[in-house]
Amino acid sequence: MTLFKWLRQADIDAGAEPGVSRTEAAELREARKRIRLLEQENEVLRRAAAYLSQANLPGKGSTRS
Repeated sequence: MTLFKWLRQADIDAGAEPGVSRTEAAELREARKRIRLLEQENEVLRRAAAYLSQANLPGKGSTRS
């Protein structure tokens, strides 16, 4: 990181300049990771529910009528 960028980031972190501070950037990165994980979990649950609902349909692999 150049000296200019380092000084500018220090001003942003101190609140003297508008921008995203390092802590906010880290929080945003973590939030995006969490959202991606939750979306993947939701997709797995959606697929599992669809699979299980298909398995419980009468006449489809079931011996009972």
